Amino acid sequence: MKRFCPQGPDWTLDWAAIDARYAWVRLLRECEQNPTYHREGNVWIHTRMVCSALVENSIWRALPEAERELVFVAALCHDIAKPACTRSEPDGSISARGHSSRGALMTRRLLWEMDFPFEQREQIVNMVRYHQIPFWILDRDNPERMVSRISWNTRCDHLALLAEADIRGRICDDADEILERIELFRLLAEEQNCLRGPRIFPTEFARFCYLNGHRDYADEAPYEDFSCEVFLLSGLPAAGKDHWVTHEKPGYPVISLDMVREQLGIRPEKPQGPVVSAAKAQAKTYLRAHQSFIWNATNTTRSMRSQLIELFHGYRARVTLVYVESPRSLLFKGNRERERSVPEVVIDRLLNRWEVPDPYEAHAICYALRHCP
Repeated sequence: MKRFCPQGPDWTLDWAAIDARYAWVRLLRECEQNPTYHREGNVWIHTRMVCSALVENSIWRALPEAERELVFVAALCHDIAKPACTRSEPDGSISARGHSSRGALMTRRLLWEMDFPFEQREQIVNMVRYHQIPFWILDRDNPERMVSRISWNTRCDHLALLAEADIRGRICDDADEILERIELFRLLAEEQNCLRGPRIFPTEFARFCYLNGHRDYADEAPYEDFSCEVFLLSGLPAAGKDHWVTHEKPGYPVISLDMVREQLGIRPEKPQGPVVSAAKAQAKTYLRAHQSFIWNATNTTRSMRSQLIELFHGYRARVTLVYVESPRSLLFKGNRERERSVPEVVIDRLLNRWEVPDPYEAHAICYALRHCP
């Protein structure tokens, strides 16, 4: 996808080649938009105009080539989920609620299947995820915390370029007002010292407490009084979580949802409530005894992880989130070869809801990325 990014000195956007290459781009032709915000027409027209507006931006042109490519791919993908999210409301209007978060999921899967490098992929995914936030961030109760969170997932200056192209690539009455809001977003990020990189905190624990709303002071290091440590694993089935446990933490007690599932005779495609309940009961036994342990499960969504992290945090455990990822070819090969293979329909369902951990979700985070030999 990066090969379609225009280059100087002519900066030509070959939209016909992009349209011919990607079926999901052609699908955007069929998705209409609310004319109040998009008088230019369907999502295909809008996306082409957004890419053109980005390419015309002198600030974007001045970026290093690798950075230009990231923002360009984000612009191309920013409304990828509108066909799936667009609805006709009872009053006759058109809405696409949730297309930013759904678009992030779709973009992650698309780029993972194309073997995009992890860090580049997640920068793009989070630009798609947050692409509307510069429009309204100042209306939030705590915009400083929001912009600080964003800075740990993607660069705020890149996000502002995408947001500006999104507005210049449409026909609407409030474009000037929104462009002013985007400029205020830039100023806010500059004020928080996170326009071109993540906001700095005195400790990892301070980062966790501030960005997750446990404290309102970003620059003070809270007292640390941990009773034990929990390693919370996250990753798709067959990504290599068991391998990490064996090689990195041999001898640690392990709560494995696969093993609990097997003990209870519950298949992976069946409801998992009893499995999780039994595992949490064992975890609480360890936590009360101040015993460190490993929680080994897929935990592929933020909601799953946040419930567990809050549980462990409540017992004063230091939580290290270990995210394990494998390329597509290794993952499916490993799943076919493992003793307890997971039905591919289950993996497909997980891929559609797959959220890579944010760097601030836990007290500490480790990314264990496997590569093809």
